Amino acid sequence: MRSQDLRNRGPEIDPLKLSMDWGVVDLEKPQILVEDVWGDALPGSYHLKELSDMAGKGIYASGGKPAHHHVTDMCDGIAQGTEGMNYSLLSREIISSMIEVHWKAQPVDGIVLLSSCDKGVPGQLMAAARIHDAPSIHVPGGTMMEGPGMFTLEQVGTIYSELKRGEIPQEEYRFLQRSACPTEGCCSFMGTANTMQALSEAMGLALPGAASMPAFVAAIRHKAEEAGSRIVEMLDEGMKTKDILTRDAFENAIMVHAAIGGSTNALLHIPAISREVGITLHPKLWDELNRKIPMLLNVRPSGCHPAILFWYSGGVQGIIREIKDHLHLDVMTVTGKTLGENLKEMERQHFFEHARRHLESYKVSADDVIYPASKPRGEGSLAILHGNLAPNHAVTKYAAVPKEMFCHTGPAIVFEDELKARDAILSGDVKKGSVIVIRYAGPKGCGMPEMYYPTEALASSKELCTTTALITDGRFSGASRGPCIGYVSPEAMDGGPLAIVENDDLIRIDIPGRRLDLAGIKGKEVGPDEAARVIEERLKKWRRPDPKFTGVLGLYTTLAASAMEGGFMRTDRCAR
Repeated sequence: MRSQDLRNRGPEIDPLKLSMDWGVVDLEKPQILVEDVWGDALPGSYHLKELSDMAGKGIYASGGKPAHHHVTDMCDGIAQGTEGMNYSLLSREIISSMIEVHWKAQPVDGIVLLSSCDKGVPGQLMAAARIHDAPSIHVPGGTMMEGPGMFTLEQVGTIYSELKRGEIPQEEYRFLQRSACPTEGCCSFMGTANTMQALSEAMGLALPGAASMPAFVAAIRHKAEEAGSRIVEMLDEGMKTKDILTRDAFENAIMVHAAIGGSTNALLHIPAISREVGITLHPKLWDELNRKIPMLLNVRPSGCHPAILFWYSGGVQGIIREIKDHLHLDVMTVTGKTLGENLKEMERQHFFEHARRHLESYKVSADDVIYPASKPRGEGSLAILHGNLAPNHAVTKYAAVPKEMFCHTGPAIVFEDELKARDAILSGDVKKGSVIVIRYAGPKGCGMPEMYYPTEALASSKELCTTTALITDGRFSGASRGPCIGYVSPEAMDGGPLAIVENDDLIRIDIPGRRLDLAGIKGKEVGPDEAARVIEERLKKWRRPDPKFTGVLGLYTTLAASAMEGGFMRTDRCAR
């Protein structure tokens, strides 16, 4: 074992371990790095120390010795609309890098990872992929309970916009706002947190049934203990993360993502994870798979129900069962069995019947949460766009876009600040039919914060949501909905065409045709050749803005890759 090899090289290791809670007999046991993102100021991480302790209990009972480490993540909801959101994607890189540091600096043999939320889950999965010659297992931290009247956090942006427009009283707003998050766990909608939990299970890195469990029930603690026991078995069996993270596993994740209508942020995270094991996923793969996978999940923001009902309806395993004819069922998972074998085992254990008993309290049927593949809600959920404004592609979640906005041409109104765009929408300065442009919001521009507030202001406006679009080189919250296009690449800070769009230029969106183009100058339509000429001329005059950031964010904006590549830090540039 690696731990014993390092002990033999470093005579100081044993006395240092024995100064703590290691006994002499523990020194020769398999050493397991238990990494959580616990922090008592974050609802998605608040309970993870307890789950971490349960994982340690399972490790110890199976003959191993846990070594607990913590790299606290951040809560995107708490940071939303502040300068803290500029640090969100960067925090993913810090989490994965600190786990790498812990691994390299400790005599350990395997890894248990515990996380719930937007950057904690992908950061940990990137680390697992980076340390792919060792076994790793992920324990998702689960989902919080819904609020009164099935109210959940992603609706707070809507009622805030309604309050600002004078559409609801202050007292009603305050009651709902304070009731939206009644328990620990990740937010109860299919945002980035639940999406990445689901994809962890779909890739085979989490135990079957683990993703999006209710965070407040005893079963999730038992699942963490089971994961602790299993990691020791994986070590004995010689399993490694690289045996699990194959191209087929990543394709399974993309197909499950299509079926659940997952967050667009998965397009940042899955390519960043696959890159760590030497697998490149082209953006067009997402489009190809979304064209053939049925959209099944009726969960907010693109559906009706809170995400807690997702697990009660069968969770990821319920999705796998519905789209199994499309999936690679022969891929290996952390159980030591294939994805298909896991599904059969869950059926044998009556998992679906038992989970769905909880739906009786909600008076909801499982088929109304996870639609049958024979009667889907639609086809896929994401489209990859291309055009003279997005030579390296852009992304839209068409499952959350009103049908009226699938094809749209309108005059640009350009912003370089998210909150100014939101305020213009709320004040009525944005006229229906416009195309709102928010630029310099990509990884190199300012760290790629979410454009949640302007998108929610747009989507909550009865007048604008079916007449007005928003495009950006930034990204969206997993809670975002409405006629929005993000990840426009190359980003403006990198000299992409979005940098030279001017007010009243005409922008054409064609989601069925997968196009995003500059189609007119100063309100007058022009042909493709003239548009290309204008873009070229304007780019010759364009000058890159001076860098705005120093410190760790300055480092990230300097080294960040394109959003369509995964937004990771290109550390190979440091070597040059």
